[in-house]
Amino acid sequence: MKNNNAQGILFILLGMFIFAIQDTLMKYIIASVALYEVYLIRTFVSLLVIVFYLKITDKPIIFKTHYPILTSCRILLFFAGFSFFYISLTIMPLATANALFFCSPFLITIFAKFILKEEIGIRRWMAVIVGFVGVLIIINPDFSNFDYLSTLPILCAFCYALSMIIIKKTSDKDNVYSQSLQFNAVAVIISLTLYFFIGDGQHDNIDHPATQYILREWFSNLEFTMPFMVIMGFSAALAFLSLFTAYRISSPAVISPFEYSILVWTSLSGWFFFDEIPSVRVFIGMFLIVSGGIYIFMREKAQNQSIVTEKPLR
Repeated sequence: MKNNNAQGILFILLGMFIFAIQDTLMKYIIASVALYEVYLIRTFVSLLVIVFYLKITDKPIIFKTHYPILTSCRILLFFAGFSFFYISLTIMPLATANALFFCSPFLITIFAKFILKEEIGIRRWMAVIVGFVGVLIIINPDFSNFDYLSTLPILCAFCYALSMIIIKKTSDKDNVYSQSLQFNAVAVIISLTLYFFIGDGQHDNIDHPATQYILREWFSNLEFTMPFMVIMGFSAALAFLSLFTAYRISSPAVISPFEYSILVWTSLSGWFFFDEIPSVRVFIGMFLIVSGGIYIFMREKAQNQSIVTEKPLR
């Protein structure tokens, strides 16, 4: 029975703090590493950590899925989505990228209505509108001088929201550990495949931080970057285990709002390590996004639904 809400909140806060560490490390080494080089090392280490955890806890290690097509779509959406998110860190502050990512509850709500045919009341639709107003305030779309890369965290949220809708379809037979194993294993394979096409850096001839991050030569700064990538792999696995534990032992409707604590951690780390201070406009946008998201959590609890609150948002 899910009733240990105090411990659940602590696990959520811990998980989001660890995710903030991971994002901070990614931004710290972003000028010295290639995106899919990080993906390779991070997902390989995470895979090993999760397998080790399952072994010592006598849980089954299952890679097989009962839904091969849906699982393939979920993995590709997740892989692409967080590629977009990490690329966004080349051009925007940590806290801003995370704030924009948190439009995912609004997208999940929309997809749940039109794909899962869930009932969504007028008050939740108003919360969705408030949240997207917050997104518009943050990205400040002056189309005469608009950096379209600022929409990358929103694309990440879009891919993530679709993957969460798929998980609602597949979780009856594929448990959360299998889903994590599947993603990490396939991400390793995709990253290795990409190495043979772009790993030598021969296409790195565009003077832009985002394209350089994608196309620069792999393994050229391992002495500096490898410790950070390994830590990121451990961090991703530990954060996943923390969040899953939180959702297993407590009420999702109670603990879900505490996922927004990552905005505090990333604001602090961005300020401390990168001299990033969010503007008043960004803080206003954050407030609207968080307010809209928390209201959706509250309405789901009141309506006894679990559309957004069923799984962690990271």
